[in-house]
Amino acid sequence: MNRQLRHISIFCGILFLALLLRDNWLQYVKADQLDSSSLNRRVAIERYSHKRGDIIVDGKPITGSVKTDDLDLKYKTTWTDGAEWAPVTGYASQAFGSTGLENVDDDILTGSDDRLFRDRTLSMFTGEQQEGGSIVTTLNAAAQKAAFEGLGKKKGAVAAIDPTTGKILALASTPSYDPSSFAGMSNADGKAYNALKHGKDRPMLNRALKETYPPGSTFKLVTASAALESGKVTDVDAPTNSPLPYIMPGTTTPLNNEGNLPCENATLRVALEVSCNSVFGKLGADMGVKSMASEAEKFGFNNYVDTPVRAVASVFPTGINTSQTALSSIGQFDTAATPLQMAMVGAAIANDGKLMHPYMVDELRAPNLDVIDKTQPKEMSQPLTPEHAQELQSMMESVVQKGTGAMAQISGVTVGGKTGTAQHGENNSGLPYAWFVSYAKVSNSSPVAVAVVVEDGSANRNDISGGGLAAPIAKAVMQAVINSNK
Repeated sequence: MNRQLRHISIFCGILFLALLLRDNWLQYVKADQLDSSSLNRRVAIERYSHKRGDIIVDGKPITGSVKTDDLDLKYKTTWTDGAEWAPVTGYASQAFGSTGLENVDDDILTGSDDRLFRDRTLSMFTGEQQEGGSIVTTLNAAAQKAAFEGLGKKKGAVAAIDPTTGKILALASTPSYDPSSFAGMSNADGKAYNALKHGKDRPMLNRALKETYPPGSTFKLVTASAALESGKVTDVDAPTNSPLPYIMPGTTTPLNNEGNLPCENATLRVALEVSCNSVFGKLGADMGVKSMASEAEKFGFNNYVDTPVRAVASVFPTGINTSQTALSSIGQFDTAATPLQMAMVGAAIANDGKLMHPYMVDELRAPNLDVIDKTQPKEMSQPLTPEHAQELQSMMESVVQKGTGAMAQISGVTVGGKTGTAQHGENNSGLPYAWFVSYAKVSNSSPVAVAVVVEDGSANRNDISGGGLAAPIAKAVMQAVINSNK
């Protein structure tokens, strides 16, 4: 009998131990996964049982909350000018989760962040309804409007940065979408979401952060930086050893220029003004892939950037041969960049060679408006010395004054820029992408750096150019920032 009782006791002990292990496994190991599971309705009920906090631009909310008829999911999020701001905010949907800032700082907006414990506790005792905190962005409403309206019905994106701090001032992407159209749980919300998700123009793609393009001739800014930093070029106004035609190493193929340009032995300044492929391709090949990759990575290539929304990594290829390095050095072959990345290139040059980490959240605030976190500007890298950056600024200003970027000129404002027309598709069969990277400086005010890319499928191929399509958009954004700082 004692033996049977002992066996039963051991068996019960094993069951108890298994239950204990299972309980701890669920509570500690699987807790986060269960918490974020789409099948866990309690998470959604908690998130939408009270008003969500707002995302703030220029002191005004661009999001809000409205009551629903649902007994559990009592509130849903709304957006003001949702299509304009979707690349910044992302969406927050009762049915489909969240993206962008709505996702990254969800705990602040819902009020569940540990730093808001005091507010939650007080609301329990006072009987007041729990509310979420707010996100104060670095965005400039006038610049965002200029970027969104400038892109219009064209596919493309704009990124604008304050070079001295890294604050993101505009982040536009078209075509876009209104997050309000599927913020709820109805059949109409589901249909709207599926139509957007499967739309042929991919309106839910944030092209400013999540899409890479061949940067074309705008990448020559990086090649020029590498040439100056490596000592390959010591005088931007001295002739370079650049034959015409330039035959790419190991091939019989010339690296052609667009049109009859004065590129033979052109100075670095003239080569940037008229955008000589032969000069910059040869410079990149002569410096080699290691030197080029090293300089590109100082600007942020081959790495992720958190804004805090993560941007995909821009790419400068490594492990390539010399002729491929020549092509990569003029922004072709496998070189690829986000608009944010190219805005970072312009910002570093404008900021005397210092690249500040880009960010778009200035403050996180509690429901009572107390600041619970504030972003401090921080240096990301130093791609150029101040002397070399100032030489490159002079060259970019020449591009706008008397080169391919003339359409970006602003009266009374110092503007530097670089155009780009990037080929893509098999055998360059696709319509080119039009690029413009620029900065504007005025006395007693912060500068602004802007990158614009336009992929206009309705344009005539011969009419597509960075100076023609992209530069006017960049100009409008720069003017908006300058005017708002007055």
